[in-house]
Amino acid sequence: MDHGYRYEVERGSYEGTDRIELDFATVFVKDPGSGPLLPIIPDGLGIPPLADEDYVKCEYFPGYLMSDKLQSNEEYTYGQRIMWPVTDDLLGLTLPQVEWAIKMLKDSGGNTNQATIEIGRPEDITIHDNAGTGYDPPCMRLIDCRVRYGKLHLVVYFRSWDAWGGFPVNMAGFELLKQWMADEIGVGSGSLIGVSKGLHIYGHVEEIAKIRTHRK
Repeated sequence: MDHGYRYEVERGSYEGTDRIELDFATVFVKDPGSGPLLPIIPDGLGIPPLADEDYVKCEYFPGYLMSDKLQSNEEYTYGQRIMWPVTDDLLGLTLPQVEWAIKMLKDSGGNTNQATIEIGRPEDITIHDNAGTGYDPPCMRLIDCRVRYGKLHLVVYFRSWDAWGGFPVNMAGFELLKQWMADEIGVGSGSLIGVSKGLHIYGHVEEIAKIRTHRK
């Protein structure tokens, strides 16, 4: 918040409101499986928790990231794209994207840079929200997968990322995804890296963010 760029959103989520945004952010979590899935809110701050681990484990991960089902108010989900069926004509085989990534890493012994799960599509640049009142392309664009040093590591890229309302639950879900993929591949679960040129805080949670970071 001390070094972010403040601007009014002209196109995107919460149009007409303020954002404070970092020019570029890389978040490297070396061993995310060793601690809690979600950030801990210290007692006494008077801030409600962002979510709980039961939600991430029982709803967000299985029902959103690992499901291709859409609700009536959804144009897409990350899970729909992650689980999107793709056919290899040479092999005559159709698998969800995530299973192709797993197969690729298993078959190559991890010695490949091609295991990328694509979330974004060219046509997303004009995708509308369900109400048809604005544009709503996926914030996450890809999940890059790599096996190195006997472990699976994930790199996720977000074109825009809500640091308060999205980042914590997203990263917790990706950690569970990484653990599941690592088990399927037969390797350990390694680091998790988040990259974004649009990590931001919205104006309506700025005061809460100041309290959490002891700036107020």
